[in-house]
Amino acid sequence: MKKLIVIFGIILTLTSFSCKKAEAENSQQTYKIVKKAPIRKAPKAVTYTLENTKEWLKINKNAADLEIVIAVNRTDKTFFTKMDSVIIPTDRSGDIAFYLPFPVEVPYLVDVDKILFFSYPTQTFAAYENGVLIYTGPTNMGRKKDQTPTGLFFTNWKAEETISTFDDEWKLLWNFNIENKKGVGFHQYDLPGYPASHSCLRLLEKDAKYLYKWADQWVLVDDENVKFKGTPVIVFGSYPFGKPKPWLQLVENPKALTIAESEIEKVTEPYLETILKEQEKRKKS
Repeated sequence: MKKLIVIFGIILTLTSFSCKKAEAENSQQTYKIVKKAPIRKAPKAVTYTLENTKEWLKINKNAADLEIVIAVNRTDKTFFTKMDSVIIPTDRSGDIAFYLPFPVEVPYLVDVDKILFFSYPTQTFAAYENGVLIYTGPTNMGRKKDQTPTGLFFTNWKAEETISTFDDEWKLLWNFNIENKKGVGFHQYDLPGYPASHSCLRLLEKDAKYLYKWADQWVLVDDENVKFKGTPVIVFGSYPFGKPKPWLQLVENPKALTIAESEIEKVTEPYLETILKEQEKRKKS
């Protein structure tokens, strides 16, 4: 009888060990946020109204409010004052991320150290670290005649000031090239509130400065060969040229432009293997 008890005890011990091992293995497969998410204040509600620009500016002088409203209208301060009407968030007490369409977390991107997205239909960008939204803002991309190419790119070289290849009178500040042969990059320039560039991705100055410091440059072996690439950049979607600005839909439906986590996963999936391979090269250097 004692022998049976001993054997039974051994079986229980082995079973317990096996279960704990399985639990440990499963726990390693669960999603963990590597990068700590920024602390963000959420507004009580996100709704919008259409207002006369001049009338709204007469009674609204708060700089933080203006920053949010400018981003929502995909423009800059100069062009904002020239607009006849603009959409205004009724509650502007939250972080800017709550008024722009990108999700604050994307578990699918947990293994990607850094990645930058530009959404053509919403004219916004978002920077992620290990699946956590780090920074977001408005952009004005390529006009219908000179549309910004879509797909996967990597940040190449950067310059605090450079001259446009389209017009030598255009000075580009905080420029980061992503397509060397075509001369496409993101940089500070006028944001009229719609796609207006010659294929580049225009940004507000504060946003251009942030991405200029945040993204990594390529590293070259020599003038002809790349040792490893910079930060991955995905440009996706299409803009409805000839139709009303997409963000005007927010007045009727505040979630009209929301980009779901599943959409980010869908546009990233074809490139994920390449992105991780390039990331590994950089880590091993």
